[in-house]
Amino acid sequence: MLKRRSLLASLGLGGIGLGGFGLLGRDADASDKTFPLMLPEAEWRARLTPAQFAVLREHATERAFSNTLMGERSPLLAEDRAGTYNCAGCGQAVYRSETKFDSRTGWPSYWDAIEGAVGTQTDRSFFMLRTEVHCANCGGHLGHIFDDGPAPTGKRHCINGLAMTFTPDDTGTVEGHPVSS
Repeated sequence: MLKRRSLLASLGLGGIGLGGFGLLGRDADASDKTFPLMLPEAEWRARLTPAQFAVLREHATERAFSNTLMGERSPLLAEDRAGTYNCAGCGQAVYRSETKFDSRTGWPSYWDAIEGAVGTQTDRSFFMLRTEVHCANCGGHLGHIFDDGPAPTGKRHCINGLAMTFTPDDTGTVEGHPVSS
């Protein structure tokens, strides 16, 4: 059975009619791939807040500088402690604080992800060609990667704060789980 999204993508209309999140679609949309953690929509909705669901599962974007969407706000743009940024959908560590920088774009930005933690795909929505970044474990949409970042990579991972949680290094936890001695 052909999924509606696959049909529209094959016709070059991948984003039209899909919640208004695109006009030309995405190549090999992450939601059409298989990931280690796959849940039915109802379970994602139960696990995530409405804004997190919109970002991670429907490719929405929070407002720049306010980091708000649907009345929810992320504090991660201003987060400056040492620690790990995790996918809000599955808890996988995706970025380290050492790679975070102030891009002055209004979203948390990183010059690199934790090795193997994210995947990418081409995003042709809104008549632009961009690189979309998603969690390699659950396929959740995190944001986009641009070629205007600092050394050493020259990349700017422009990430929705609502797509992540933060675990400070000084909490006695690893990725949100207690450390046993």
